[in-house]
Amino acid sequence: MIKPKVVILGGGFGGLTAARAMAKTADVTVVDRHNFQTFLPLLYQVSTAGLAADHVAYPIRGALRKTDVKFRMGSPISIDHKNNEVKLDSSEILKFDHLVIALGSTTADFGIPGVKEFTLGMKSVHEALTIRAEIMRRFEDLCRFEDNTRFTVSVVGGGPTGVEMAGAIAELIRGPLKSDQAHAAAHIDINLIEAGPRLLPTFAPSLSERTKKDLEKLGVKVILNSPVKAVEHRNIVLSNQSNLPSEITIWAAGVKGADAMAQLNLPIAGNRVVVEPSMQVKNYPNVWALGDIAGALGKDGKALPMVAPVAIQQGKFIAKQIKRLTQNKALTSFKYLDKGSMATIGRNKAIVQVKGIKIAGALAWLIWLWLHLFYLLGGRNKIGTMADWTWNYLTFDRGNRHIMDSY
Repeated sequence: MIKPKVVILGGGFGGLTAARAMAKTADVTVVDRHNFQTFLPLLYQVSTAGLAADHVAYPIRGALRKTDVKFRMGSPISIDHKNNEVKLDSSEILKFDHLVIALGSTTADFGIPGVKEFTLGMKSVHEALTIRAEIMRRFEDLCRFEDNTRFTVSVVGGGPTGVEMAGAIAELIRGPLKSDQAHAAAHIDINLIEAGPRLLPTFAPSLSERTKKDLEKLGVKVILNSPVKAVEHRNIVLSNQSNLPSEITIWAAGVKGADAMAQLNLPIAGNRVVVEPSMQVKNYPNVWALGDIAGALGKDGKALPMVAPVAIQQGKFIAKQIKRLTQNKALTSFKYLDKGSMATIGRNKAIVQVKGIKIAGALAWLIWLWLHLFYLLGGRNKIGTMADWTWNYLTFDRGNRHIMDSY
């Protein structure tokens, strides 16, 4: 049997899962603009000196080493649907029988003025290192001033990313920075700004309240019911017209499908590619989409969350769908199995929600640690991450406090 040619655009969770699932039944080529996969769930720990950057990145070729899957480093610039070809920015043209769009997401600014110019995102290793450098640079300024000057770090967005980031910054300040220079560390303030009435709106209200209390114990000022109207240089304007000084503003308020979907002339609705229940892109039966970029709907008719488990399940599902087509079998509809949600606030502080089961505290924190290690690619990365976490836990120190950005 002739294997179908499958081109997968994107080497994230979903793209690599699909590639490995189809490795024996299709002629697969993965395309990504980087030659590594970034483990996004731990990126905030890089930005707060908890992990080394190379512990959250793994070579794509390494992930595909024991397969016949091919890899091309590049970005797609156009799709020729008539001839089933995709053109890359390297000028290479790849022919396909099936095309899988797994390009992930990018920061969503919701049209708010100043977000692009004056905030830092959380979607790449480079952005994480920039956040770390900015925090450490401002800390060094305070050490030099030796006065009562204060500076504020603001995190916008009360979802899991914002909560984890705010908690990690608080522990960085309360631990190693306080040990380095207590006076300077005492003059750093942290804000967590949420537009809605509570943090973590997808979790049970009791867990949201527990999270708020845990963050406040760490010294984080939680500001609810406060949509951001605009971001300016060292200032945030809230919807009630009040001004909030902020030397560093980290944007964790949401994401949208990667910008490339518009360039590739794919049907879009709500900043995501329109897909059928079969995960085929609308009007293009041999083009598929998965993960953050795909506008798949759940049982409730709402778009599925932009989280790794969705992308992983869709990657496996699309591999089965393409195999069904080669066997002349009817396609099925994708059904997401929600295995629960979790978020960590800090040392021995986390929350886990699995259907009706709610767990908080040290047990939830241990579950969070184990699951993230399980999904992290590469034995070296797992060992390095465990070493960093163990050192941080036992010594209350973080050894990755380097200013290593592009300046």
